Amino acid sequence: MKLPIIKHLTEFIEQNDQDYVLEAIETLESLTEVPSLKDEELDVIGELISNMYGAIEVDKLVKSGTDRKEALNTFMKRVLGSIDKG
Repeated sequence: MKLPIIKHLTEFIEQNDQDYVLEAIETLESLTEVPSLKDEELDVIGELISNMYGAIEVDKLVKSGTDRKEALNTFMKRVLGSIDKG
């Protein structure tokens, strides 16, 4: 996950609507079913999907009253914590 991408997507959600990101996720998930995709291409699509889900989680934190910067930090700490445990 890339914090600058999640931050950008969070701003996009604030300016537009979460539905755009959810629809993009659905589209990308559908693309993963193309049998001719290479592993590298699947990795890129997976990374995009992860960042989009991350932005949705940060947006939820912001909407619940958390400052955007703190929401981003909280989310990334949670991600890093799950990586350390994995």
